[in-house]
Amino acid sequence: MSVVAAEGEGDSAIFDVRRFGARGDGLTLDTAAINGAVQACAKHGGGQVLIPPGRYLTGTIHLCSHLDLVLAPGATVVGTTNLSEYVAPEIPAFMPEARWGKWHRALLVGENLEDVTIGGAGVIDGNRVFDPQGEEHRRGPHTLVFVNCRRFNIRDISIVDSANYAIFFQVSDEVEIRGVKISGGWDGVHFRGAPGRSCRNVNIIGCRFYTGDDAIAGRYWDNVLISDCILNSACNGIRLIGPATRLIVDRSLFYGPAVRPHRSATRTNMLSGIVLQPGAYPHKH
Repeated sequence: MSVVAAEGEGDSAIFDVRRFGARGDGLTLDTAAINGAVQACAKHGGGQVLIPPGRYLTGTIHLCSHLDLVLAPGATVVGTTNLSEYVAPEIPAFMPEARWGKWHRALLVGENLEDVTIGGAGVIDGNRVFDPQGEEHRRGPHTLVFVNCRRFNIRDISIVDSANYAIFFQVSDEVEIRGVKISGGWDGVHFRGAPGRSCRNVNIIGCRFYTGDDAIAGRYWDNVLISDCILNSACNGIRLIGPATRLIVDRSLFYGPAVRPHRSATRTNMLSGIVLQPGAYPHKH
């Protein structure tokens, strides 16, 4: 039996990835088992996918709507070094980034979803999966990418050693990132809208950033709150490369030098707390 009814909630279900064949030994590739658990959750109409203690080596995990992905204390999801195991979401054609193709591949991918939570006290390890043919001849998969999603929550987990951005989302609304610790990698949280389609209603609260590039970055934001965060970076604390409306930055600590060095320049100095660069990237092609 792969589905266990959640105690006290007859309509809910828990999908333990070990019941779908995941080994969690850090050596066996658990991609199929974890995706099997998510697929069963989707078929059920939603529920909890549980990752118990262990080290789960995996390629891309495809998320589903109405999902509560729980990384238990002692659980670590580790990105495989096999680059062929990663896939990219489809980026809307109106986004300038759509032409970047495989650059969007990630360890966890969500497309056109709603009501997703990723939480628990576990760790997602990007494993520094570098790609000699990637950006800067080194950047590999992002850790978490989601596109065109609503009500997406990330809570209390740790993300370490991302091979590109730790959390990257585009044209998504009602996003909350709370109590998350991000160490190493390039950008910590990077999110982008487009002309006429901002990312709306985003909260980044109580998070700790120790990043090798910008802690928080992006463009076309609307109604964004960044509060009670620690931002330690080898680049910028917050970098805006395009418009933002109704942005509040509140009760947050910006400081350097960086705990984790810059990946490309090997520097540790923090360039700025908040930098506004509205022309940093072209808005149209």
